[in-house]
Amino acid sequence: MQLPLELPAAPALLTVSQLTQRVREVLDLHLQRCWVVGEISNFRTPPSGHFYFTLKDAGAQIPAVMFRSATRTLPFRPEDGMEVVLSGRVGLYEARGALQFYVDTMEPKGLGALQLAFDQLKRRLAAEGLFAEARKRPLPFMPRAIGIVTAPRGAAVRDMLVTLRQRWPGVHVVVRPVRVQGSEAPGDIVEAVEDLNRRAEIDVIIVGRGGGSLEDLWAFNDERVARAIAASRIPVVSAVGHETDVTIADLVADRRAATPTAAAAQVVPHWQDLRQRVQQTAAALGGAAARAVGPRRERVDALGRHLKDPRQTLRMLRQRIDELGERGGRGVTARVGLLRQRLRGDGERLNALSPLAVLARGYSITRKVADGRIVRDATLLTRGELLELVLATGRAIAAVERTEVK
Repeated sequence: MQLPLELPAAPALLTVSQLTQRVREVLDLHLQRCWVVGEISNFRTPPSGHFYFTLKDAGAQIPAVMFRSATRTLPFRPEDGMEVVLSGRVGLYEARGALQFYVDTMEPKGLGALQLAFDQLKRRLAAEGLFAEARKRPLPFMPRAIGIVTAPRGAAVRDMLVTLRQRWPGVHVVVRPVRVQGSEAPGDIVEAVEDLNRRAEIDVIIVGRGGGSLEDLWAFNDERVARAIAASRIPVVSAVGHETDVTIADLVADRRAATPTAAAAQVVPHWQDLRQRVQQTAAALGGAAARAVGPRRERVDALGRHLKDPRQTLRMLRQRIDELGERGGRGVTARVGLLRQRLRGDGERLNALSPLAVLARGYSITRKVADGRIVRDATLLTRGELLELVLATGRAIAAVERTEVK
């Protein structure tokens, strides 16, 4: 008996959405999580805060995205050309039917993430001038009060307090306790620096902690801490870790100390050194004064030997004044007599020329009563005209009876 011929089943028809869903399911099944190394290109950050870029090598490339929830913990900022190691999963962006790598973690290849973040922040702040020596201020010589920003317990704060008390016992110290490591530490340090800046008695601030790994010291590489130190109106000394540890806070601060103990020694003088300096200065001033006064004293003594007794000089001057007074009196008397004799002669001559002297010899002066003019010509008179006769003694009024002209 012949079997019926079996025809192949017709293929199922899939929608585009169904097809992309199946591809996504296969990818999720076989590539749930993988590690990929590649180079970043076309890096961009929209306002959403997500990172979008292309991950490529010499032979291929794939779009990649790192969502904001993952970027928040990233200590460095990705850049084009950076070679990175990524972990994540491959998925299908169904809206465009495109493969996409969804990144969960990112590490720079060949360089730690923290070191890269340190180098990036260092370059950026240096370009802004926050490390420039010109903006850094000198420390006060003898501060009234010192603010310390550090952990409340530990060797660092104990070493600083012991050093300050030994070097300058009377100084007032304000310890502002903070967390010095962990994600909350940068905010604590910024708030402490700002609080101390609001206290008028604080003259200098020490910010620091003991040594540790790069991760332990990372709070002092935070940009917020760096900008708080740069904005401080009070000079800041950074004392983070050991001598070999260099942080961003060290570079921004007005002064860097190798250790917290060294920071305490920098901000106050040692009272014994200061006393010794005062003694040396006093001795130097005394010697200088003696060298300056000695020759001058000898000069005064020499001049004194040449000086006469001022009382003798005064007696001589008084005698001289008496002599000059007598001579002046005689001269004035003789001068007055001569002037009187000369005045008498001038008076006699003036009297001889005076018309009054003429009148005394029997003459008179004739004036017209009408206008007071002196009469010199008889022809100018008329009969009956009144005349005034000025005599040596008294006056007379006369009327013209007649005139004669010879």
